[in-house]
Amino acid sequence: MSLTVLGITGSLRKGSYNTALLRACQELAPDDVEVEIHRLSEIPLYDRDVEVQGFPEPVAALRTAIAEADGLLLAAPEYNHSVSGVLKNAIDWASRGKDSPLDHKPTALISAAGGSGGKHAQDHLRQALGHNRVRVLEPAVGIARAWDHVEDGVLVTDEHRRALQALLVALRAEILGATVDD
Repeated sequence: MSLTVLGITGSLRKGSYNTALLRACQELAPDDVEVEIHRLSEIPLYDRDVEVQGFPEPVAALRTAIAEADGLLLAAPEYNHSVSGVLKNAIDWASRGKDSPLDHKPTALISAAGGSGGKHAQDHLRQALGHNRVRVLEPAVGIARAWDHVEDGVLVTDEHRRALQALLVALRAEILGATVDD
């Protein structure tokens, strides 16, 4: 059996440190876990008037990808001590309706940020995800001063690579309803 984890980065920047973390997760995932990265660049700003007419195609594609994934891996940059507007907007679209694909979804949080390592963004994400009772793993992985740990788009620090690998093992266990020791 193979599991799919949908990786979503809250940064649109080509050289994003958070996207680099998702690429590292693709390499570090357990053999039976595939991490697929979903970009948010085409997601329009949330608008209830648009929603009542039907989800725009990029939003429908995001919702389908979330629904089909066994778990989520959210890479959250920190902007002004909070979650990026890009990621919050995607959550707003995905959270809507009785058929929200976010409901109870096993989710892990990672961040590559400045001095806090993304702690503030992760705290705000937990609040936003609480609306859909998303099963957010504790602890999350936060990498402070990301520019010291990512070179040419690659996470190079062994300590952080091990932390991501352990988080992916824990996410796998959460998806399967097991404990990490099983």
